[in-house]
Amino acid sequence: MNYRHVYHAGNFADVLKHAVLIAILEHLKQKDKAFRVLDTHAGIGLYDLSSPMAQKTGEWRDGIGRIIDITPSKQAAPLIAPYLEIVREINGAGPLTTYPGSPEITRRLMRPQDRLTLTELHSADHATLAKRYAGDHQVRVVELDAWLAMGGFVPFKEKRGLVLIDPAFEEPDEYRTLAAGIFKATRRWMNGTYAAWYPIKDRKALDHFYRMMIDTGLRKMLKVEFNVARNTRDGALKACGMLILNPPFMLEEQLNGALPWLTRILAQGAGAAASVDWLVPE
Repeated sequence: MNYRHVYHAGNFADVLKHAVLIAILEHLKQKDKAFRVLDTHAGIGLYDLSSPMAQKTGEWRDGIGRIIDITPSKQAAPLIAPYLEIVREINGAGPLTTYPGSPEITRRLMRPQDRLTLTELHSADHATLAKRYAGDHQVRVVELDAWLAMGGFVPFKEKRGLVLIDPAFEEPDEYRTLAAGIFKATRRWMNGTYAAWYPIKDRKALDHFYRMMIDTGLRKMLKVEFNVARNTRDGALKACGMLILNPPFMLEEQLNGALPWLTRILAQGAGAAASVDWLVPE
């Protein structure tokens, strides 16, 4: 486990991932009944953008840094405005120095009846995460492999909720592991919402992942791809995707409204594009 998200916190991929996360959470909150979120690759929860690690890559400058001080278009606002509100709230009246990871975003949106389970395998990051939420009875922090967590922690006793999956993609067959993890979890809990993030670098490997997911027989899988430029030889990530199983009914419309604006604002070169379509419809 060498991956540390602080190098990438607030980049273009986080903008997409966290805007989608917030949209799903707000949908879950429309009913009074409690929900739970399982965040399988939780990181440390909150990131210091002024730290040497964040400054080394500066990826946040081409992500949240580009949009924090502007107003989204009318079409983009339903998805992007709630996301910007949380980031601005955390930073107060000062400059952008702190970025919330998915645990902090989720915790701020939870109601008293809701619960959050965070799993993180990196020992140092787990220690930081555990300290951050120590004494919080609504948050459980576990040092555990994400794929074991997906098999063991679902179904939720609340019977409603989200499994957020954000692998580091350090291993060569991570797409296969992701597909297997989702399939295993859905055998135990079919009705939950699952949101999986992944990098897009090897198109052949990605298409194979899509075929594996189609072959599971699962239905209602919404696919999002977001390119800020064409992939380059230097290996810097320029594209990512999300696959959302059982998405909120309004999410497709929100993404279609927001992605053209996001693509224009966050473009880093030729090839910037985005798409939303059903890998498998209902």
